[in-house]
Amino acid sequence: MARFYPATLSFIFVLSLAFAAHALEIKPVTEGVWALVGEKAQRNKENLANNATFGVVETGDGVVLIDPGGSWKGAAAIHAKIRALTDKPVKFVIDTGGQDHRWLGNGYWKAQGATVIAAAAAVADQKSRGSLQMTALGMFLGPELAGTEPAYADVTFEDRHVLEVGGTRFEIVHPGPAHTPGDSFVWLPQKKTVFTGDIVYVERLLGVLEFSSIAGWPKAFEAIAALKPEHLVPGHGGPTTLARAKAETYDYLMNLRSKMKAHIDAGGDIIGSVEVDQSAFSHIELFDGLARRNAQTAFQQMEWE
Repeated sequence: MARFYPATLSFIFVLSLAFAAHALEIKPVTEGVWALVGEKAQRNKENLANNATFGVVETGDGVVLIDPGGSWKGAAAIHAKIRALTDKPVKFVIDTGGQDHRWLGNGYWKAQGATVIAAAAAVADQKSRGSLQMTALGMFLGPELAGTEPAYADVTFEDRHVLEVGGTRFEIVHPGPAHTPGDSFVWLPQKKTVFTGDIVYVERLLGVLEFSSIAGWPKAFEAIAALKPEHLVPGHGGPTTLARAKAETYDYLMNLRSKMKAHIDAGGDIIGSVEVDQSAFSHIELFDGLARRNAQTAFQQMEWE
């Protein structure tokens, strides 16, 4: 029987983190700003629940991380990528919502001495769904979930929070419910860059879930569009333009709302809701797996508008 000594086990752990970190692709956005683009697939033991896009901003006084990763090991994999970009410490972490990859890595960063910031509505959502998320991640990640425990923001806010770090201004805005009840975006006015969290999806179809808001989501997008950002980092997919974000998020939502309203006005029911025409967006990844479910959720939310 092979024996694994402490040094060997440490080496294996480092290799596993290196593999997970490799799944995060570094994409430069503008000076001192990067996106870490994760997989568009489901959470699994290889991606460590980092199946999303994260943001890294280097300032004169350390790094600000947009979203912490979906697990303790997922956060460590993000840290490995940050170390490849800068030797400055991560001083602040901003949770942009209530999905697992937007907050379940918080414990790792708190252990590094970082301050975590989130909207109060996001923290309420995290507390409401955290147990279910941990159970699901236990199935998806298995032993790779080790070390992950719910940890909440040190600083919370209602609608808006301004953070100044090393000469860089961060405006964190909770415009209302979107994909999750506490979604926020992060605007860097000096760099004309916005990190949208789950308010924007590109390259893959967004998911309208039971805790999403089919009414509030387009309004949240409009708040981002009003900034006229030159650089946009979505919650899923690579850095993109406002035009593409509009085409694959806002236009999809508005089409779904329009078609569903017509279906409801014509006396249609939830069974027939899955047949509303979404074909204009069938080229987007994961369309076949999500479009019909999105339609049913939209019907349930819009039936009594």
